[in-house]
Amino acid sequence: MNLSRAPAWYDAQYNNRALVPEHGEIFARWAADSARTRATREVRLDLRYGDGPNETLDVFPAARPGAPVLVFIHGGYWRSLDKADSSFVADALVDAGATVVVPNYALCPSVGIDDIALQCARAVAWTWRHAEEHRGDRRRIVVAGHSAGGHLAAMLLATPARAWGLDRHPVAGAASISGVHDLRPLTLFSFNVDFRLDDAEAARMSPILVQPATDAPIVVAVGADETSEFLRQAGLLWEAWPANRPRGACGPMLVPDRNHFSVIADYADAQSALTRATLALF
Repeated sequence: MNLSRAPAWYDAQYNNRALVPEHGEIFARWAADSARTRATREVRLDLRYGDGPNETLDVFPAARPGAPVLVFIHGGYWRSLDKADSSFVADALVDAGATVVVPNYALCPSVGIDDIALQCARAVAWTWRHAEEHRGDRRRIVVAGHSAGGHLAAMLLATPARAWGLDRHPVAGAASISGVHDLRPLTLFSFNVDFRLDDAEAARMSPILVQPATDAPIVVAVGADETSEFLRQAGLLWEAWPANRPRGACGPMLVPDRNHFSVIADYADAQSALTRATLALF
């Protein structure tokens, strides 16, 4: 890969907070909506999936047993935000009949991106073991993630079943929303002071350079108003993993009139194309 552009170009393409001046208002809305979701819905908070830092998750059970399970992984460039900011995604999905699991994970620079990926694998393994306790069906676990969470959701499809200590891969489908699927450009992005990626780790942690461990379908979505690099990142995974394309899909989903942050609000709408595409994975 040719990384010949000046570092300032990578900052202009990948620094979404600088690109979306109203991001603070969006984050505040996520937090307020999420607090309301936790206050008004059945929820089991801060369940431990491991002994490491931030290895807790929240579960919003479906109304009926045997429900599909959606594990939602929050974004924040592996260095910020919290599961408490993403509870709002449970509203439409629980109403549609799913159990929703929202895990936390440790943040860079205290850990590396490879450590975070392992934490997410532990969270999904916990979900597989405990699904029935929360009215879920372990055979229908879908992982979805936004931004850094999209990268982590894709990496879960590249994690072999033996790494989970299981006989079969536990993930039936995935959705990567505004994910980064080739981390090599991030070595030239100023946030790498926290990521601490070198060339070898960036390649090792890039989904497009890793063989999928399952043919489970993955929805690849991106806001139509995002930068050319995020649009390219969506196309890269689509091209790299042809066996994982959802049936009937003809390319990455471009969500109209959405930027890097507003795109995830579509999960609050049961009728949005993004929500419907995700529910179709079950």
